[in-house]
Amino acid sequence: MTEETLLKVENLSKSFGGVNAVENVSFEVRKGEIVAVIGPNGAGKTTLFNLVTGVIPATSGKITFKGVSIIGKRPYQIASLGMTRTFQNLQVFNNMTVIENVMTGSHIRLKTGILSSGLRLPNVYKEEKEVMQKALQCLEQVGIADLAFERAETLPYGNQRLLEIARAVAAEPSFILLDEPMAGLNPQESRNLVNVLKNMRKQGMTFLFVEHDMETVMSIADKIVVLDYGKKIAEGTPEEIASNPKVIAAYLGEEEAI
Repeated sequence: MTEETLLKVENLSKSFGGVNAVENVSFEVRKGEIVAVIGPNGAGKTTLFNLVTGVIPATSGKITFKGVSIIGKRPYQIASLGMTRTFQNLQVFNNMTVIENVMTGSHIRLKTGILSSGLRLPNVYKEEKEVMQKALQCLEQVGIADLAFERAETLPYGNQRLLEIARAVAAEPSFILLDEPMAGLNPQESRNLVNVLKNMRKQGMTFLFVEHDMETVMSIADKIVVLDYGKKIAEGTPEEIASNPKVIAAYLGEEEAI
């Protein structure tokens, strides 16, 4: 694992009507890491994701991605730098096939313009073929290439989660944010997804994810950032977090252990 810092968050804050949803949060994600963000409901985890991906503006603080400040940039601008995300609630186009869903993830990398597409010039056909091949590769990465031409709405929930990740990969990112990827999955589906993410990390992908499934967090995370009421109360390896009294008290309850 390299020491290159991919994402750097410094003193990040977000207020809504005087309420601090995120307050003075700082952490780093290095290339090749899998970093988890955990905390009770309302701790500010999804707000943090929305700040990092440009969905909402920060009240104060800095966010640097690949050495470039992304404060004030729109989501599509951040995506073009190599950062994509999935959402807590599935965002799948039910009326499209599986492969068509994944192909939509490649739109920020397309070179042909509206005029070329409208005239159906040869370079458009060439690019469409390349995009389809890339989409199939992404589906192979997550293990559902055999379902490529099924309608997305016919897939079981666990496979729809994999589809969403494949679509995020289609944008050719170096960094993916996953918002509760295990939500709604059964134990076997969760184990399958953990293996998919580990394999993708071996291929050079970096992840930041929010998750409530502590078994998953402990099995896959290199580092854990813990939020409570918008503040970072702990950061460290799974072993360090498991024995941190602040985490046990604030997140799991006084008498519980991870």
